[in-house]
Amino acid sequence: MVKHIIIWNFKEEYTPQQRAEFAQKIKSELEALVGKVDGLTELKIITNPLGTSNGDVMLDSTLTSIEALEGYQVHPDHVAAAAFVRSVMGNRKCMDFEI
Repeated sequence: MVKHIIIWNFKEEYTPQQRAEFAQKIKSELEALVGKVDGLTELKIITNPLGTSNGDVMLDSTLTSIEALEGYQVHPDHVAAAAFVRSVMGNRKCMDFEI
């Protein structure tokens, strides 16, 4: 099993209302990938960080293998969702690890 964790920060120019709308779109598009992408067993988007956090949105996903992660990264539905994410996010941190 593989964990795939990402933390993003929105670009500075967005208002709180825009950030909330974008976060909900990201959540709905990415969480819908479970059941569509082979080997993706779980995916949660966290959009309500505590004030002690330094990230705006977090992806927490579990895949069956490294090969499943590689397939997820090129899956057309993921590629489409990721294009929107990249358009509104200023930076990204990622950690993948085996569990």
